[in-house]
Amino acid sequence: MLSELGIQDFAIIDKLVIRFGPRFNVLTGETGAGKSIIIDAVGLLMGNRADSDMIRTGADGARIQGLFELVPETRERLAPLFAEYGLDLEEDVLVVSREINSSGRNICRVNGVATTLAILKQVSQQLVDIHGQGDNQSLLRPRQHVDLLDRYAGLGAQRAALAEQVKLLHQTRQEIARLARSERETARRIDLLRYQIAEIAAAELRPDEEEELVKERGRLANAERLITQAAKAYDQLNGGDGQTNSALDLANRALGALMSLERLDPDLGEIRQMAEEGAVLLEEASKALRQYRDALEYNPARLEQVEDRLELIHNLQRKYGDSIEQVLLYREQAVAELEEITHHEERLGELAAQEDTLLREIGRRGETLSQARAEAAGRLARSIEAELDELRMANTRFVVDMKRAQAPDGAWVGERRYAFDATGLDQVEFLISPNVGEEPKSLAGIASGGETSRLMLALKSVLSAVDEVPTLIFDEIDAGIGGRVGVVVGRKLYGLAADHQVLCVTHLPQMAAFGDAHYQVAKEVRDGRTVTTVLPLERASRIRELATMLGAPDSPNTIRSAEELLAQTAELGKAAPIPK
Repeated sequence: MLSELGIQDFAIIDKLVIRFGPRFNVLTGETGAGKSIIIDAVGLLMGNRADSDMIRTGADGARIQGLFELVPETRERLAPLFAEYGLDLEEDVLVVSREINSSGRNICRVNGVATTLAILKQVSQQLVDIHGQGDNQSLLRPRQHVDLLDRYAGLGAQRAALAEQVKLLHQTRQEIARLARSERETARRIDLLRYQIAEIAAAELRPDEEEELVKERGRLANAERLITQAAKAYDQLNGGDGQTNSALDLANRALGALMSLERLDPDLGEIRQMAEEGAVLLEEASKALRQYRDALEYNPARLEQVEDRLELIHNLQRKYGDSIEQVLLYREQAVAELEEITHHEERLGELAAQEDTLLREIGRRGETLSQARAEAAGRLARSIEAELDELRMANTRFVVDMKRAQAPDGAWVGERRYAFDATGLDQVEFLISPNVGEEPKSLAGIASGGETSRLMLALKSVLSAVDEVPTLIFDEIDAGIGGRVGVVVGRKLYGLAADHQVLCVTHLPQMAAFGDAHYQVAKEVRDGRTVTTVLPLERASRIRELATMLGAPDSPNTIRSAEELLAQTAELGKAAPIPK
């Protein structure tokens, strides 16, 4: 659950820390006090779009931090995600934060470790589900109805398996389209590939050839100097000039002296051995240097050949890759593509067979998914109607309409072909009939704002049994409904709090009275600046807040009405004991 929310320099909030309770938390206050700003702050932790305009005037940036207490089930769901991204998952506490600055740059952290916005979003969406007034509109978008039905039916794994088949089909069709080019384009491509393959093959490249040629060019270009210096070095090692001794002569003389000394003092044996090894190494070095000198020659013709060969290699590299290895790899790929194009009719036949197999598999999986949806649709409709009955929408019919559309290139189900996408074969839409005797129709056509809010709450209530997200936030879900229905909505939200932490922004005192914890959001002026404050309410201040929401905070009658609201919720057993 979200146990603590820290907000700094966000909108009209300078610095705020709110500690929430584990069950039903309500936030109330006048319009514009900052209630929805608090929900927007949580939305930033969930990866919602950030804008520099959100930063408090005069501040360099804004910072939001959420402290979550984890139960074992939530930790288990988060563990694979944390392991995938190399994040630490503490035993029972998780801290997520997000900073935005005036340039629009984001700094996201999970348990203090900097991470990407995408990862922050994946983590937070496992912890919080925000439902605002705008979310009611999702009920008016039929494309989202299939997601709600599948979530209720627990069909995520089946849908994912079908979506993988659809992905493979799209890839197969893309390859078919690529191979089915015009004959003229194919012929041009074949000619180009054959030329490129022949050009590279004619060069007879070797992987290490360029490096060898560069070394040889260096020797040939400096041949005269190398010959002169090598001869000089050899004379100094072994030749001598008649007047001075060579290094090897001096080494042998020193070795003879050491051998004589060793006979007098055996302790000099080790030094004699080192001198002997040195003389041997000098002898080997002189032989190798002589061979090197004798092999050198001044050969302008060979230098020209090397230069031409290097120019050929560099020309090929400019066309096909930065190294000989890449040029040879390009040739392999060109050979494979030429083989594929040359035999494209055969390959097209294979792909057509693969396409047909996938279409039949998608049809089979889609049919199985449809049957599961049809069974779940009846249960969902009955559950929604029961919830709506309690929400003062008695006799409302709720229907899950499932249709299919035939398509010439669709998935096979028996002898017929149906349109499909990654969700399957079905076009799912929720229909309602608010009045007896009327045919069910699209929600967008007949549902009022209040009815839409109640429908969404009914869905949330039904889906809560399969909803693994621990914290549910409702931002002014009471839009369009009155106080009498507000009592029922409050009871419903309190019911959700049995299995979830619930945060609710409301203007209805009838709903606020059901809260286990009540927070008053207000704004005041400090040092010439407007700031938002959040005050946890005790009994007396809570009664006054409820009386204010009823319209007359100073009226004894209204205060008594507020007290009665709290008493009624306590008697119904739908609210926790009110703090003294």
